[in-house]
Amino acid sequence: MSCLHTKQEAAEDRTKSFESPLILGIVNITEDSFSDGGRYLVADAAIAHAELLAEGGADIIDLGAAASNVASKEVAPQTEIERLAPVVEALHAGGKKVSVDTFSTKVQSWALSQNVAYLNDIQGFPDAKIYPELAESNAKLIVMHSVQGRGRATQIDVPPQDILDRILRFFERRIHALTTAGIARERIILDPGMGFFLGSNPETSLTVLRNLPKIKETFGLKILVGVSRKSFLRKITKKQSPTASLAATLAAELFAAENKADYIRTHNTDALFDALTVLRAATGQA
Repeated sequence: MSCLHTKQEAAEDRTKSFESPLILGIVNITEDSFSDGGRYLVADAAIAHAELLAEGGADIIDLGAAASNVASKEVAPQTEIERLAPVVEALHAGGKKVSVDTFSTKVQSWALSQNVAYLNDIQGFPDAKIYPELAESNAKLIVMHSVQGRGRATQIDVPPQDILDRILRFFERRIHALTTAGIARERIILDPGMGFFLGSNPETSLTVLRNLPKIKETFGLKILVGVSRKSFLRKITKKQSPTASLAATLAAELFAAENKADYIRTHNTDALFDALTVLRAATGQA
């Protein structure tokens, strides 16, 4: 009986602790994004897709105008801005919350001037020259860790047993730098990275997913997870096409949600929204 009672208590604790994460819908205004390069390069197509993602449950639209995958080309900051400008304007006019995904400080400065709600940097804001502008803004900052440090994803083998310490050390340094520059701690959102941003071994990404509660507990900050269509899921399921990994993506996203992720960045907002709705109902929080 005592064992049964313990299991019941554990189940009740899980039910009480689950909180549905906010959803970021991905819009790639690019030529060479790994999953949908070129589909939304024209502003009208990007705007229409963003509207669909919002209708599907996105709380925030995450716009990227320069791809960061291993095969992507370099994009000039002015080109990024030209791609982003009409889309940001249209989404703001429609009352949407916008995130701009860029590691260019010039593009970040422009995005701040447009009063975007979030800035998303895969390099984790390494350039101190923009810190005064960040401190003066109200934008929340998605600080991403990657094993590459700077630049686009590359195929690096990082042993799973080493990755958590690397992530914790990176966030400790970056949080200190940002808060010392006057950026309010509560504006920082931590993204540990996934897929090739962690390494070429799928187990490395899985290790990070399992340890999301430890990362959150260590820093007391909100966590963002982006597993959508990532290569490590396709390796596990032996799927070749990014768009064939919807089920694998959704499984990983729900696992992240149950492991304390506060934000999930995804291509398929409708599937995730519906899955989270069912999960809330199943845990008595509908």
